[in-house]
Amino acid sequence: MFGVYSPGQEPKSYAEMTQEEQAEEGAKRLIEFMQSCPGKSAMAGGSGFFLGGFFGLFMASMSYDVPLGTDSVNSIRDLPFRQQMKIQFADMGKRTYSSAKNFGFIGLVYSGVECVIESLRAKHDIYNGLSAGCITGGGLAVRAGPQAALVGCGGFAVFSAAIDLYLRSESAAPPANDYDE
Repeated sequence: MFGVYSPGQEPKSYAEMTQEEQAEEGAKRLIEFMQSCPGKSAMAGGSGFFLGGFFGLFMASMSYDVPLGTDSVNSIRDLPFRQQMKIQFADMGKRTYSSAKNFGFIGLVYSGVECVIESLRAKHDIYNGLSAGCITGGGLAVRAGPQAALVGCGGFAVFSAAIDLYLRSESAAPPANDYDE
């Protein structure tokens, strides 16, 4: 299956394994998938979808304007309360799904691009995030023209660098003790 086997040591079939060996093999495969570029991209896309949905629901619930698809404030005020609520919840659902879809897509693309760049460079440093941010931001804005793509590239790269620097600062080794000078 996965791994290197010495001559004479053949991998067991799944049916020949004990329950513990099957669980261990399943865990190994899951970890290998999660460490692969498709696995990282899928996890980032799923996380982005979930967090984007939460963010979209919050923002839609805080919105005091007229729901999408209605002409004016007066037209919705004239409806019965139950109909008003139905329109409001339908609007919240559309906004939540739209936000979730956008965040999920951005997470999927950014994570996939960063993983591919890291694999090609065989290094784990801040330049992977900068490059992935630039490619993702520029790619998302390319339909709006070259100026928008350039701004998207710069904006995503700066945001990515800021997040990377913040996360790296939290993982730095603590000082040996407080008495060292």
